[in-house]
Amino acid sequence: MPQTVQGVIARAKDAPVEVVPIVVPDPGPGEVIVKVQACGVCHTDLHYRDGGINDEFPFLLGHEAAGVVEEIGEGVTDVAVGDYVILNWRAVCGQCRACLRGRPWYCFNTHNATQKMTLEDGTELSPALGIGAFIEKTLVHQGQCTKVDSAAAPEVAGLLGCGVMAGIGAAINTGGVGRGDSVAVFGCGGVGDAAIMGARLAGAAKIIAVDLDDTKLEWAKDMGATHTINSGATDPVEAIQALTEGNGADVVIDAVGIPTTYEQAFYARDLAGTVVLVGVPNPTMKIELPLLDVFGRGGSLKSSWYGDCLPSRDFPMLIDLDLQGRLPLEAFVSEKIGIDDVEAAFTKMHDGAVLRSVVMI
Repeated sequence: MPQTVQGVIARAKDAPVEVVPIVVPDPGPGEVIVKVQACGVCHTDLHYRDGGINDEFPFLLGHEAAGVVEEIGEGVTDVAVGDYVILNWRAVCGQCRACLRGRPWYCFNTHNATQKMTLEDGTELSPALGIGAFIEKTLVHQGQCTKVDSAAAPEVAGLLGCGVMAGIGAAINTGGVGRGDSVAVFGCGGVGDAAIMGARLAGAAKIIAVDLDDTKLEWAKDMGATHTINSGATDPVEAIQALTEGNGADVVIDAVGIPTTYEQAFYARDLAGTVVLVGVPNPTMKIELPLLDVFGRGGSLKSSWYGDCLPSRDFPMLIDLDLQGRLPLEAFVSEKIGIDDVEAAFTKMHDGAVLRSVVMI
């Protein structure tokens, strides 16, 4: 029988979020019901609330989550009842041209649940990133569930579902940071700090954090930055070059995603170096670079989608590293809150007062 549970929705553009009863149907073929234990408050959820993604209101917010599989539908083989899982929004199809070329982290046809969760009056909800996890129980496709070691705390594990994985993957998977490399990261929020942590894990010798906020730069030091630059007081390109024998960094990661930081990242890299864009720009933004500079500086200009991760490969590995004490993911959890506190958490996130607020459910 369908279940009615409490969840957080955005009913209209720019309106405060609401906690309301939500009807979750029985899982159909290939679908799973997950009892959510924790869900991080991500900028993407705020973008949904503010109408920055699309206008398919009302949205069921939340997507950066961990929990336990409670029910499975017909044909589900990836997970079983009782499995401890991280939810992911890249459930690879195995059949699209990216998957068939052996690049499933670029899957162009990811799976979502077929059925819709609804309000009590039958209004269909659009789940954020196909998940919708600010809720006691959510309906997802089996491929959106990645089983991991249940020893990991849910408030930590869930963060791999989006922002932390995006940052770590931008450094390791997309940027290919290696032992002895120099790395610069623009923007020291959750994603940027995760990139710093990923660069440290990969063995980078010099990790340079760039931000306008001295508090965030202190956070970056805790994550592994060896040097910090306040770009409001110092030209970051000149400062990065000065820290790298005048050459620029081997890998520069833009975790902000605005034209100014991208141009700075472009000129702050070494010849034949790599720029990785992981911060998400808005649709109106444009950049202008001399084509001769693009050619003459060589190297790679890359975009990182979800840290170019493959959840089945990366989530269990990163959780194991956390449990070993080699990847302290708990450092990202600024506060644990209740389901009624999401709107206040958005304000704190917008003001740069937290790395991650995590809703405990």
